[in-house]
Amino acid sequence: MALKELVLAEFDHEMGATRRLLERLPDDKLGWRPHARSMTMGGLATHLGNIPNWSAAILDGDSFDLTAAPPPMEERTSRSDVLALFDASTRTARGAMDKSDAEYMGRWTLKRGGQEVFSMPRVAVFRSFVISHSVHHRGQLSVYLRLNDVPVPAIYGPSADEG
Repeated sequence: MALKELVLAEFDHEMGATRRLLERLPDDKLGWRPHARSMTMGGLATHLGNIPNWSAAILDGDSFDLTAAPPPMEERTSRSDVLALFDASTRTARGAMDKSDAEYMGRWTLKRGGQEVFSMPRVAVFRSFVISHSVHHRGQLSVYLRLNDVPVPAIYGPSADEG
């Protein structure tokens, strides 16, 4: 089995679970945050919706310099806007995933001001920065929803709300 097939299966599974969670966003709670230093629910959902956009920088390039990073994305103000962002970013990511095993195994480097921070196979960076990062923030968002009495969908198995 080609790496592409493995990574696509994982990506599709995790992004499907992420979309199901984003579908639960309550428009009237997007400004809520659990702590003064935490992101708002809308800010977290916007970040989660944008993470797949990082795929092209990883899969189509050899490196990225953090000093060239764009400013944080403006927070979306409705569930429908977050879902539109997420759907567009996952489509873009999926298009960038059409790579050979050699391309997936190519070295990718993260830099800061021209200095190497780390270098790893592109597939490892993609799985970490896009897939695992999405899973991490999806976990945070599920807690935000729970704290606001919004039913949490089943993700890897039944939730307290769904079997």
